[in-house]
This record gives sequence, C-alpha cells and structure tokens, in this order.
Amino acid sequence: MRRSRVPGFTLIELMIVVAVIAVLTMIALPSYTRYTFRARRAEGQELLLRVATAQERYYSTYNTYAGSVTSDLKFSTDTSANGYYQVSVASSGGSLASGYVLTATAKLSQAGDACKNLTLDSNGTKSQTGTTTNGRCW
Repeated sequence: MRRSRVPGFTLIELMIVVAVIAVLTMIALPSYTRYTFRARRAEGQELLLRVATAQERYYSTYNTYAGSVTSDLKFSTDTSANGYYQVSVASSGGSLASGYVLTATAKLSQAGDACKNLTLDSNGTKSQTGTTTNGRCW
C-alpha cells in the first residue's frame, strides 16, 4: 500500500512563518508609532500658527492681545481638528499688551509624544517641554 501525501503545511512551517511575522512586527511597530506622533504634531503646530495669526489681527484692532481663544478670538473650540492638542493663552511680561505665550497641550494618545507640549510666543520663538528624541519638534 502506498500512502498518498496530502498537500498543505506542516505545523513547523506554520510556526516559522508566525515567528517571522512576530519579529517583523516588533521591528516595525515602534517606527510606526514614532511616525504617527510626528504626523500628529503637525496638527498642533498648525493650531498654534493659526491662533498666532488671529492674535496679531486682534492686536491690530484692540492694541492688546486676546486672553481667550474661544471668546476673544472667536474660535469655535480651543482644540485641534482631531483633538490631539488643546491651545491656551498666557501673557508674557505681565500683561497681554506686551505679548503672549501660546501653549498647545498634547491630549489623547499624543500625550505619549517625546516633544510633549508645543509653545509659541509673540516674538515667534518656538519651543517644547519635552525632548527632541523623535525628530525635530518644530
């Protein structure tokens, strides 16, 4: 009697494929996570620049900077489009007539980004509260 061979994969072959996929995933997932942090950071940068532009328009009309993004600058919300950043306004030099500091606070999953919070002041100085281990923050 001759045994016919059934086509298919052995358990060993299947386990090797699973191991290779696991190794590739372990290598690719951290890179993908860092990439998504950098991509979402652009949302915070855009929000800060948009609010800074509105601040300059407000200053040209009232000779002082706005203290609130929603009530003074008439933004519908103080969060970014996808909710990853929330912007706040503080005075620089003691009063809003002398300048402002905008801070985009990282929210949701973006809070795990190495750059943390992004800041922009009335002089155009850009900074962050975290480190720059994940590329340039600005």
